[in-house]
Parts: sequence; C-alpha cells; structure tokens
Amino acid sequence: MVNTLVTVQNRSGELIHDLSKDDFKLFEDSRPQAIRYFSQQSDLPLTLGLMVDTSMSQEKVMDAERGASMRFLEQMFRENKDHVFLMQFDMTIQLRQGLTSSLKPLFDVLPFVDTPTRRELMSGGSAGTLLFDAIIKASKDIMKPLQGRKALIVLSDGVDVGSEAPLSDAIEAAQRADTLIYSIEFSDASFYGGHIFGGGNEGRNALMKLASETGGGFFSVSKKLTIEQIFSLIEAELRNQYSIGYVSDKPCTISEFRKIQLTLKQKGLIVQARTKYWAQP
Repeated sequence: MVNTLVTVQNRSGELIHDLSKDDFKLFEDSRPQAIRYFSQQSDLPLTLGLMVDTSMSQEKVMDAERGASMRFLEQMFRENKDHVFLMQFDMTIQLRQGLTSSLKPLFDVLPFVDTPTRRELMSGGSAGTLLFDAIIKASKDIMKPLQGRKALIVLSDGVDVGSEAPLSDAIEAAQRADTLIYSIEFSDASFYGGHIFGGGNEGRNALMKLASETGGGFFSVSKKLTIEQIFSLIEAELRNQYSIGYVSDKPCTISEFRKIQLTLKQKGLIVQARTKYWAQP
C-alpha cells in the first residue's frame, strides 16, 4: 500500500475538508490508479520534528522563534498521543530533545536553543549552516523507521553553507522517510546588509522546494503574516488532511522513485501532496 497525505485548499487559502474518494483522480507515472483507502486524518497520532536554524544570521530572531515554538507546541501537541523531537543546526547539528510524548522536556530545553557562543565560533566546526545535512539526519535517523503521519517544521532563512549533501539529497531523504516538510522563512535582512540572502533568492527557493516536493507547505514571516499566524496555519493543515492509499498496478522489482500525481475533478481547488515515493521490492 502506498499512502500519501493530502491537503486541499480553495484559491482563497481556505481548507476544504468535505471531499470524498470520488472527488480525486490518482496517477502513478501517468498511469491511473484505483484509490483503495481514503480517510480524513484529523485525529491520528502525529510525529513532529521541530528544526531550528541557530546560525548567526538568526541571532536577532531567535527570541521570536523560541516563543512562537512554545505556543505552537502548547496548541498542537497532545500529551501521550503525539511525539515531537527538537533539533538545532548551525555549524554543527544537535539533537536537543529526542522523541518525547511529553511537553515538559521540550519546554525545559527550548530556552537553551540559541546561536553559537563566541567560544564555540572560535573553537571549530565548519563555517556555515548545515541545513541540508540536518534534514537528512532527521529523516534517516528518526523519521524513516516510524509509521504514520510525520512532518518536519524547519525555521530558517534557507541559506545553506557547509552541508556535505546538496538540496536534492535532503529532499530525497524526506521522501524516502514519507515525511512532509513545512518550511518557515524567518530572516534578518540586516544580517545581509539589508538585502535578504545577499541579494539572491537561493534560501527562499530551497525552502520552497523542500516543501513542495515533500507535500508540505512554505511560509514566510512578514509584517502581514507573523510567525504565530504561520504556526496556526500549519496546525490547521495538519489537522485537516486526507489520507489516500493505493496499490500500484506495476509490481516492484527494483528500488526506484515513482511519480505520484493527484488531481481533483472539481476546478478551482489546490492539491498539496508529495510528488513521488520510494518503491522497494
């Protein structure tokens, strides 16, 4: 059974949660597939990874990130039902809190999620921000062995300097782990001399691609859209998903990626779902 989580919105951004199996059309590598399993996933357990960019470019926004993360977990997290881990990344990658079903250890450690000290900056690690390597580590080491609904929430400006792996490897790692990525662009333009990303869009493009190709969502913090509002939007999406399952009409004889295309018969609605899955014999 191949499962994919799906979010549907209208063009105004409102979530649509009253669709049935017959409203969807499903294709694998352009071949139509029969949907065998369909449900709304509003109440099933969720495994969440909160991944915080703590590189020096984030120094001025760290307080806002920590505060919003605490409020999000208070609203979203269900004790003894959901599981969350907390990872920070800068010139190193640190798992601050492993998977837990309790809020207390998360709240105990969040105040210490911060940018490197002067001593740490002088003592080593690679210079830069290991965003892609962190996503690979979280996907392979934590998410891949787990079943059910899984999502990473990445708070970053998207600038990666120093990862051994490229963006494509980070996307593939999340896809192989059946994990959605919700990326939140939170940047301090003054760090780049008043020009976000030094005048380029590499960071934003990377965050958008991570989200779109895994079936998650991309958001950008601004005066019009605060980080608290973004967390509320992510919570609503995660609570209003459809789960669609099918058995491929093509037997799996080799390990490979296969494309998934999900469309709606009704026009004017936007489908948010992963674009491929890792097939293994």
